[in-house]
Amino acid sequence: MSITQSDVAYTAVATAENGRDGRVATNDGRLDVIVNPPKELGGSGAGTNPEQLFAAGYSACFQGALSVVARNENVDVSGSTVTAEVGIGKNDEGFGIIVKLTASIPNVDAAVAKDLVEKADQVCPYSKATRGNITVELNVA
Repeated sequence: MSITQSDVAYTAVATAENGRDGRVATNDGRLDVIVNPPKELGGSGAGTNPEQLFAAGYSACFQGALSVVARNENVDVSGSTVTAEVGIGKNDEGFGIIVKLTASIPNVDAAVAKDLVEKADQVCPYSKATRGNITVELNVA
């Protein structure tokens, strides 16, 4: 279910200059990075790239969703991590991305960890936004 503008509690604002081979900065100055295509895509690889930024945002958001789900179920997930791997490659329409999320949840039974990850996928805003648009693989380490 989508939200309306009146539901918005916070809006992030970032501006890109020169696309994938330039600079991206937020309006508050907290993020200001040089972006370059990775060497694998013919770039210099000198800066970060949009896939790394997406991976950082998705992993942080999913970790937050995992913590909320765990708290609601009285499960301690302290020390847990979520790693997002964002791949990019050619498809019939130019390029596409694919995501692999791996959650490491120490001291939690494997079946419980899998259940928590599946529930986090249902509440994470990034998961909701990508559902049906790209392939997202969920894993528990």
